This record gives sequence, structure tokens and C-alpha cells, in this order.
Amino acid sequence: MTHLFQPLTLRGLTLPNRIAVSPMCQYQAQEGEGTDWHLVHLGGLAQGGAGLVMTEATAILPEGRISPEDLGLWNLAQAEGLAPIVHFIKSQGAVPGIQLAHAGRKASAYAPWRGSGSVPVAAGGWIPVAPSALPFDTGWTAPMALDEAGILAVIEAFMDAARKAMAAGFQVIEVHAAHGYLLHQFLSPLSNHRKDAYGGSFENRTRLVREVVGALRNILPEEMPLFVRLSATDWVEGGWDIDQSVALAGEFKTLGVDLVDCSSGGLSPHQKIALGPGYQVPFAARIRAEAGLPTGAVGLITEPTQAEQILAEGSADLVLLGRELLRNPRWPLRAAQVLGAEVPWPASYARAAKGSVPIR
Repeated sequence: MTHLFQPLTLRGLTLPNRIAVSPMCQYQAQEGEGTDWHLVHLGGLAQGGAGLVMTEATAILPEGRISPEDLGLWNLAQAEGLAPIVHFIKSQGAVPGIQLAHAGRKASAYAPWRGSGSVPVAAGGWIPVAPSALPFDTGWTAPMALDEAGILAVIEAFMDAARKAMAAGFQVIEVHAAHGYLLHQFLSPLSNHRKDAYGGSFENRTRLVREVVGALRNILPEEMPLFVRLSATDWVEGGWDIDQSVALAGEFKTLGVDLVDCSSGGLSPHQKIALGPGYQVPFAARIRAEAGLPTGAVGLITEPTQAEQILAEGSADLVLLGRELLRNPRWPLRAAQVLGAEVPWPASYARAAKGSVPIR
């Protein structure tokens, strides 16, 4: 049995293999509600053999959307719209997961093919919120700093969205604390200039994400896994870094987090990223070794042998793929053939598994 196609058990849930769909924004939602696009997109990835299929960053509040076209989960209609998608993912033998998010100062952004920067209020955008009133970059709307009531409302919104996610049938919940979005903004001294209990020291800057994680763990069933996506470094001098990520991951373990999804960057337009195949894998390896938590590796992982090696060497417990799955939604089935693993194919596609059955 290859490492890539071994099951992974976290709490009371077993993933059929170690391949996960990384959350990827689609910019196809309408008022936060999923559409046929999401059914076909996520359903196709489930047909393709991924063990865990994660939704895109799903906003817990209207003002928490990355773009006006992002998924949301702040009302019942949105949850009801996601339920059939969840049902189809399960029917294909995959596990449905959802990433809950708040974009903070990077909210109200254009879809990539429509422009860059913030969508003006007059064009359907809004004024974002953040730990401090610092815009992400030139061309971005200056956010309003959250007060204590606003912070408490964010925690409540994460809890409310988690309840709706469970009602829709999701089996994994991931908290988005990466890529320069709200929780990451609180973590980094580059974006968090607060002088209260949520700013300054490591303890204070990590307080909000710890409160969110603790609140969710308290309401989730004991058997349901909780993930956190973390940017392991800002790639900017004086910003959030891997040492702080390891320390925070240690606290996550105490709080009941089951896996840290290790990404990086996204907080500053001045980041200098050392790109290369598997460039973020060392972050997953170090957090796994030093914090004692399972990790997911993501970022320029494209080849089956590469993914297999990451798991075989003990750098991570799960491999998440993004753009490679957009290029080839059935990458897991191909990977099984490359690695010599026997995996089930959708019955209607089985004739293609070995190429031995004539098309009729």
C-alpha cells in the first residue's frame, strides 16, 4: 500500500486516502449562495478520487467575503443550498469539508479577472473591518478597526456558521487563519497595531484565533475533526514567522485542533516568497515534529511521486492540491495508476481504469 492511498483517521472520521482538495475561491456564488458551478466543480473533484473535498473560503458574515461572488454561510438559505453538494460528495466516497473564513481588510476585492484592489461601495463593495485601520495596499479601501463588540461578534459568527455547516452535512471544519485574512491579520505585527488585549504580545495577537478555535471545539461533536489553515510565515522581516507558528500550533494541540494545514504568505504585498516545488513542505514538517500535531502540506505539489515522498519521509500526514486539480480533476486516479495502487473508480468511468473494456 502506498502512503498516498492509506486511510487517515482523525478522531471519529477516516479519510479514504491522503489527498485533499485545497480550498480555492471560484467567484461564482450569488449573494453567498452556491450555484450549479459549485456542484459540478466540487462534485467532479469527488468523482476524481480525492479523499477530502474542501469548499472555497466560505464567509461567516457578509462583510467577511473576499469578493462579492464568494460563498457565505450566515443564513439558512446558504446552508440549504450547500446540502445537495455535500450529499453528492459523500455519494462518491469522499469526505466533504468546509473552510470558514473572514477576509478582514482584504474583503470586498474584485474577482481576479475583473481587476485588482477593492470593489468600491458604489459598485457593490463595502467598508471592510480589521484589527487596525491599515489598508492592505494602495488601491484597497481602508478598513475600520474592530472594537471589542465587533470581535465578539466575529467569534459568534464562526460558531453560527459551524452549526450551519454541520446541519448541511459537512464532516470537517477548517478555520482560515492564513493568506492575510482577518485571523492572520490579528496574528501578524505588520497588520495588528492594537494596544489592547488583542494586540502587542504573542499571547495577545494569537488570542482571537485561540478563542475561535476553542469556541468551535466546544460546539463540535467529539468525533468531528477541526483543522486550521495557517500561514507559517509572512515572508517579510518583522512579520509572523515559522517560530511563532510552531508555538501557536502547540497551543492548538491543547485546544483540540486535529490538523494544521500549512500554507504561507498573503499578508503583505512586500512579501518575498522563495517559490519552488513543495516550497512550503518544510513548514509542515517542522510543525508536525515540534508541535506534535498532524499537518497538511500544500503548494506546488504536482507529481504523484512527489506527494508520495512527502508522506513517506514524515513531513506531513495529508497532501492538499489546488491548481493541479483544476488542470486535472482526476489526478488522484492517475496518481494511483502511477504508484501502482488499486483504488475504486466511479462505476460509469470504470471502463477507462485499465483501458481494456471497449466503449459502447
